[in-house]
Amino acid sequence: MKRREFITLLAGATALPLTANAQQRVRRVAVLMSTTPDEPESQARITALAQGLQEAGWLVGSNVRIDVRWSGGDFARVRKDAEELVALTPDVLVAGIGPTTQAFQELTRTLPIVFTQSVDPVGLGTVKSMARPGGNATGFTQFEYGLSAKWLELLREVVPRVTRVGVVRDWGAAVGLGQWAVIGAAASPLGVEILPIDLAVTGNTESAFTEFARGPNDGLIVGVGTAPTIQRKLVVGLAARHMLPAVYP
Repeated sequence: MKRREFITLLAGATALPLTANAQQRVRRVAVLMSTTPDEPESQARITALAQGLQEAGWLVGSNVRIDVRWSGGDFARVRKDAEELVALTPDVLVAGIGPTTQAFQELTRTLPIVFTQSVDPVGLGTVKSMARPGGNATGFTQFEYGLSAKWLELLREVVPRVTRVGVVRDWGAAVGLGQWAVIGAAASPLGVEILPIDLAVTGNTESAFTEFARGPNDGLIVGVGTAPTIQRKLVVGLAARHMLPAVYP
């Protein structure tokens, strides 16, 4: 399918008008979130989706239904939640941040998928190209790996003395590895040592920061990822506690 067809389906502005027959069939939108339902930002995204549908004539509870699953950053749970949503055979699947798009694509190559914040969708094989996605997925990207080098440059401009930088990233996630590689390439000619601070969703954040923070020339780069997003308040607080100058995405 073409990108426009996907976006049209998501917005509800289908080729058919809202006739009596269209109103009788309740359309189904399935949303897979990698965050938790108690986060205000996450709820705001679901609210915005419902508002956008309403503006296009689709009323939640009337002629459209939104089914949401919250994986809370648990990669194992993402697959289970994706299976439940695909089994509902919705009209469109909406993938949030993290590995949600990949989870959907492993399960279906026919149901349309709209991803909201994919990182490097071409490199991941999610789409063939940004101009012509092909397949059953399309969506939006707000980040490309080259930006990671700019974070290091900015940190050095703000605090020139920084010679040792901790890079906060998702443990085991492809996006974390991609950012790490770009930051490493930029750090080498500057004589900056970089060390990974790998975060799981729960359990190791405070100890990871304590282990890293040692001296006055330390700095911090917080990368794009599910765990840093879910734990952003804790990460900001720990950076302040250890007096680490930090750059955030």
